[in-house]
Amino acid sequence: MTLAACGGGEQGGRLFPTFVPRPTTIRSASHIKHVVIIVQENRSFDNMFNGFPGADTVQSGRRHDGAVVPLISRPFESGGIDLGHFHGSFRTAYAAGAMNGFDLEETFGATNQGYKPIPGPPNYAYSYLPPSETLPYWQLAQRYTLADRMFQSNSGPSFPAHQYLIAAQSANADEVPSSAPWGCDAPPGTTVSLLGPSGQDIPGPFPCFDYPTLADELDNHGITWRFYAPQLQTMGGIFSAYDAVRHIRFGPDWNANVISPETTVLQDIAAGNLAQVTWIVPGFPNSDHALAASATGPQWVASIVNAIGASPYWNDTAVFITWDDWGGWYDHVAPPQLDPMGLGFRVPLIVVSPYAKHAYVSHVNHEFGSILKFTEATFGLSPLNVSDGRADDFVDCFDFSQAVTPLQAVRTTVRAEDFLRQAPSHQPPDPY
Repeated sequence: MTLAACGGGEQGGRLFPTFVPRPTTIRSASHIKHVVIIVQENRSFDNMFNGFPGADTVQSGRRHDGAVVPLISRPFESGGIDLGHFHGSFRTAYAAGAMNGFDLEETFGATNQGYKPIPGPPNYAYSYLPPSETLPYWQLAQRYTLADRMFQSNSGPSFPAHQYLIAAQSANADEVPSSAPWGCDAPPGTTVSLLGPSGQDIPGPFPCFDYPTLADELDNHGITWRFYAPQLQTMGGIFSAYDAVRHIRFGPDWNANVISPETTVLQDIAAGNLAQVTWIVPGFPNSDHALAASATGPQWVASIVNAIGASPYWNDTAVFITWDDWGGWYDHVAPPQLDPMGLGFRVPLIVVSPYAKHAYVSHVNHEFGSILKFTEATFGLSPLNVSDGRADDFVDCFDFSQAVTPLQAVRTTVRAEDFLRQAPSHQPPDPY
């Protein structure tokens, strides 16, 4: 990150540096014609890629009382308990940079009374996924680029995180709406908390905003886009990010470019109907979320990548696979504090493209704004906000001089056609 010589802002007793907007350095436009952004759920880097060769991970973590505890292998199927991953959870776990408050995060579960605090196993946050369950992710990371310094642009849960991935901001919303759907279709009386000047939540507005998004820039330049999400009445009710943008939700883009179910993307790729910019969010069973208690997320992502690799799109596509927030799981790297909203904790990022560096681990600081910055650089667009203005553009992750070679398909145990037959995901018990 490029610091200005002096200056800065302050909120809640913390000083934040002033940043000079970073110019674009990547030259992707002559090689990349399609950008695909796959957004999974709620995993930190230490949790997802623990022990990955060449990446910065640890096998133990520190509690608030100074005790050092080993990270325990905990498979997807052991779900049923969720960790707090609110803005307040971030502040607790971050512990002013000490990174030793993860044991103080609350644990939650689905009860007869809804999503409520429940007791969790000791040191539950100090867990990692066994590589045997995440093999498709590891295979893609080993063959292409894995980033171990990818940070959330925000420091809270999914709603603001998904807004940063389409708009480089969340209008200062730092939690989730009080009712689902999360957006303009929410019931009357629904509100979303904002980050106040003291660093604490304050009451906020109805979760239907009107800020500019990357989709607006794409529309203005005649660049095609689609956002694939589960149906709004099911999982899409909380992760369909454009539902929270008034002029998209009630404009022509909603029916033309917001596509449900999300599995339609597999048919569109096969039919030669992939947009120039594509976002894909999963159904709950394929989301990697702790409460899903399902190991099919890696298979779902691999099915999309394999479909692109088997199509003519492979030769000019960049695929970014990331996770929307840390989900409460332990991570040992203290994120830079660039503004009152973030940065948040590390999340994984895999870059898959014929031009992505092979077998490369990026140790450069990236954030959600970097995905927007890369897309803007590719299609000649301007930054939307502070996040993509200050972010890098993944220049270290690509080598446009290397020869295009076919994708080596990732072996999966679930076929793409099985996802197409999958029943719609119902609203999960976790609103976060």
